[in-house]
Amino acid sequence: MQWEVVIGLETHAQLTTESKIFSAAPIAFGAEPNTQACPVDLALPGVLPVLNKGAVERAIQFGLAIGATIAPRSVFARKNYFYPDLPKGYQISQFELPVVQGGTISFALEKDGKIEMKTVQLTRAHLEEDAGKSLHEDYQGMTGIDLNRAGTPLLEIVTEPDMRSAAEAVAYAKSLHALVMWLGVCDGNMQEGSFRCDANVSVRPAGQAAYGTRCEIKNLNSFRFLEEAINYEVRRQIELIDDGGTVVQETRLYDPDKKETRSMRSKEDAMDYRYFPDPDLPPLVIAQEWIDRVKATLPELPAAMRERFVRDYHLTDYDAMVLTQSKAMAAYFEAVLASAGKEQAKPAANWLMGDVASTLNREGMDISASPVSAEQLSLLLKRIADGTISNKIAKEVFAAMWEATSTDAALADEVIESKGLKQISDSGALEKIVDEVLAANAKSVEEFRAGKEKAFNALIGQAMKASKGKANPAQLTELLKQKLEQA
Repeated sequence: MQWEVVIGLETHAQLTTESKIFSAAPIAFGAEPNTQACPVDLALPGVLPVLNKGAVERAIQFGLAIGATIAPRSVFARKNYFYPDLPKGYQISQFELPVVQGGTISFALEKDGKIEMKTVQLTRAHLEEDAGKSLHEDYQGMTGIDLNRAGTPLLEIVTEPDMRSAAEAVAYAKSLHALVMWLGVCDGNMQEGSFRCDANVSVRPAGQAAYGTRCEIKNLNSFRFLEEAINYEVRRQIELIDDGGTVVQETRLYDPDKKETRSMRSKEDAMDYRYFPDPDLPPLVIAQEWIDRVKATLPELPAAMRERFVRDYHLTDYDAMVLTQSKAMAAYFEAVLASAGKEQAKPAANWLMGDVASTLNREGMDISASPVSAEQLSLLLKRIADGTISNKIAKEVFAAMWEATSTDAALADEVIESKGLKQISDSGALEKIVDEVLAANAKSVEEFRAGKEKAFNALIGQAMKASKGKANPAQLTELLKQKLEQA
């Protein structure tokens, strides 16, 4: 039987406020357990929550960036359930009237060697508080409770079930991750739990309209785990159905060591949480004037920047898409052009997507931490353009620049000079090299005259070897052609 996979994601993005969503307690990561939990977070008798304005403004920013509706009136609700790290016995969240409604996220997918754009519809994004954390280690068989995270502001971003593969889900999650970091509403640190995904996965026979029974995989804190967990869960459900079994709606956890999901608890429905409006919090009213003020603070968004890169720098859609995957990469690219000039846009894009990106990946670094500054890279591009060095030698120069400790903008010139890498462009010097190569490779010359094109490439190789790779390739090729035609 042919199966269709149906996936929806719920993503918890921790907002970049300095304090919690309903209290003034700090949210800095790494503090000693229970040192950042105030009476409001501990749910002591008589305390009242007060909404953090900064959290609301970050939700508005996100909503505007995805083309969503910002609700003029939204309501906070109590989501009732018992868990040891939930001191109130309920979580303050939003249910019927979320602050952000609708919107879309678009992203690129590579399929059969082609780049395709896909758009995922969002259902909602709502504000809520995080719970605390249960600690199961170093407590002599007991569990410790750390309430530092209790009350941390979250924006839960929920999609429609629009994705049809783990690859699509990962591409969406990466695009969302890049967007919230671009806006500055979330730091995106997955290791610290600032960006966590829950995947709702089901399968159905191809062509069937009704959805299958879904299972939710909780707290996936890396893109690799997200992909592995979805792929495993898809295989599990298909095999279960093929063997005559039935998929049970439940919440599951992913074990990255065993690369499998396992049952955590039966999946609750909304009625099980007994949602009702929180009597301690009035409705959140967002006037159009407030939305307009927030809109004025938005940075240039990735989609608009992609269009500008194509229009102003004559880049391809693919190049523009890659360069705007992160705000830091886009800023680095434009800083290179500020020094090198717009005519270097395509070479700059090629270097950033090629040698720079591969070196950053190898070192596990972000472009913001690159030891080669934008000004240093711009000078390297100038030296390629003016014929001082070839593209091949430039790779050697770049590698030396990467390892250098100098921050001088003229670092490329220093490396070229100290290593003697300046390209030979003097016609007299090149002519001497060509004459020597032709004299020493009479057999290749005869083969070229007999119509063997490979012989020409062999002669070029010998000439480049004789110049220790420093000969200007274009000049050398032209001179060799002239000499052979004259002969």
